Amino acid sequence: MASHDDHDQTKKPFKLRSQRWFDDPSDPGMTSLYCERQLNFGMTFDELQSGRPIIGISQTGSDIAPCNRHHTILSQRIKEGIRDAGGVPLEFPVHQIQETLKRPTAALDRNLQYLSLVEIMHGYPLDGVVLTIGCDKTPGAALMAAATLNIPALAFSGGPMLDGWYRGRLVGSGTVVWEARRMLAAGEIDNRQFMEAVAASSTSWGHCSTMGTALSMNSLVEAVGMSLTGCAAIPGPHRERAQMAYWSGRRIVEMVRENLTPSAVMTKKAFENAVAVASAIGASSNCPPHMIAIARHMGVEHDLEDWQRVGADLPLLVDCQPAGRFLGEAFHRAGGVPAVMKELLEAGRLHGDVMTVTGKTVAENLKDVPLSPDREVIRAYAKPMKEKAGYLVLTGNIFDSAVIKVSVIDAEFRKRFFSDDPDVFEGKAAVFEGPEDYHARIEDPALGIDEKTILVVRNCGPVGYPGSAEVVNMQPPAALIRQGVNALPTMGDGRQSGTSGSPSILNVTPEAAVGGGLALLKHGDRIRIDLKNRRVDVLIPDAELAARRAAWTPPKLLNKTPWEEIYRNNVGQLGTGACLEPATLYLNILETRGESRHNH
Repeated sequence: MASHDDHDQTKKPFKLRSQRWFDDPSDPGMTSLYCERQLNFGMTFDELQSGRPIIGISQTGSDIAPCNRHHTILSQRIKEGIRDAGGVPLEFPVHQIQETLKRPTAALDRNLQYLSLVEIMHGYPLDGVVLTIGCDKTPGAALMAAATLNIPALAFSGGPMLDGWYRGRLVGSGTVVWEARRMLAAGEIDNRQFMEAVAASSTSWGHCSTMGTALSMNSLVEAVGMSLTGCAAIPGPHRERAQMAYWSGRRIVEMVRENLTPSAVMTKKAFENAVAVASAIGASSNCPPHMIAIARHMGVEHDLEDWQRVGADLPLLVDCQPAGRFLGEAFHRAGGVPAVMKELLEAGRLHGDVMTVTGKTVAENLKDVPLSPDREVIRAYAKPMKEKAGYLVLTGNIFDSAVIKVSVIDAEFRKRFFSDDPDVFEGKAAVFEGPEDYHARIEDPALGIDEKTILVVRNCGPVGYPGSAEVVNMQPPAALIRQGVNALPTMGDGRQSGTSGSPSILNVTPEAAVGGGLALLKHGDRIRIDLKNRRVDVLIPDAELAARRAAWTPPKLLNKTPWEEIYRNNVGQLGTGACLEPATLYLNILETRGESRHNH
């Protein structure tokens, strides 16, 4: 009986992985089969058998993914860089994700795009890969796949849209939606004006111009060392974006020759650098689950306590919506991620000895980077926008973990809700079974919602929604908005858009659909939020809580597609990255599991 080693292609000692397909003298039959179909669109034997690295380009742009659509053009510059450096490019599509278009939520498909990338990168003759990223879920999926394969890989961002303007002032993509909703509820604008305001923020190709999840995650990809220095924030239409595409193409060929793989880049220290940058830029609350997921697939210990330990006491340096005033163009002109990292490095809050895809360490990359010339947009470390502006990781008697983004707790919100005690607030819960229930009942006077109410939405996590939806950003009833109460404390087991400036308790783990404590709350329950001690507790006797738990029955969940059923049966919780749990066992698969056997 044949053993595994008899068909393990990794046992053949070739310099390049692609040679096992295209240039194996001991197996002319399979070599000819692999080569001949690549010839039918004009490639040559000389290219395939030249000893030049075969470089994949993952294409995340399409007509249904407009935030990434320009990658269909930018990929040409990546190819030219690969060619000039002596490589051979092969562009391929992956499962598409568009944040604003996909139902029920784009988060459902991050793990599907990850699987798509793993299968292509493992099953095809690629020596290295350029991962095109941009819209929210693509950075996480790309780096998760790069970690799993551990072949030379770098990420190339598509960049933010150009700044939006409406009635003479800056409007950021996403952020303007929440503001326009408040204006509509207050009767300040009508439906047509609402649509015009929102559309004014979508100015060009590229992802959200605010420091939402897209710009945040692309910034953290650079911070963790997986894209070239300065890549993250270049606006999509700028000429520097196409130039960065070219240099990314050149660099991946060099990385193959150096055998520089993700495991040498995405280390424990690198993830700690990403946490530090997240606090300094006011990054989206969606970043912790994505970064934890990447680390798990890399086999690196990195969890929510790292976000508390490393980032909670760091200052906010970047004045960018939703935590500030400016947008992506200004962030780029002020120096972008390198300028922020320079501030942190000089303050001793960054690991300078971490390797990056440039082939140099963080300190070497930043050596000639000047401090930001625009101190309005990127503040000096000693003169920040806010002190201690990272994330607080919370626990309590109704969940194991949740996060709150401190940088968006403004003075008005703190004065209104934390006036008696600067760190403690007590209020009654208004509980909604999901966003539909919220929209149907938020204006109901019988709920008695006032400025001492905490809005709670449940059944919105990875299993419950499914996918974990951005529905926790709930606004008060219109009557309260007209009184000047523009925000209430909110809490949920789903997520909140990274473009939202509402301070919310998010990513509650475990979620209600799997028996988490939010499932046990009742309308009118008293809840105590204690930021100093990082706790959220429902103020009912333990015996009552236990009785409710004993009486709880799981909800009946309707899967609309086969993928939803597969996802729900295998997904973990937001606090641990919302990974497909079986997939986290597949680490460094080429070394640990080998190449697949021949197809004929």
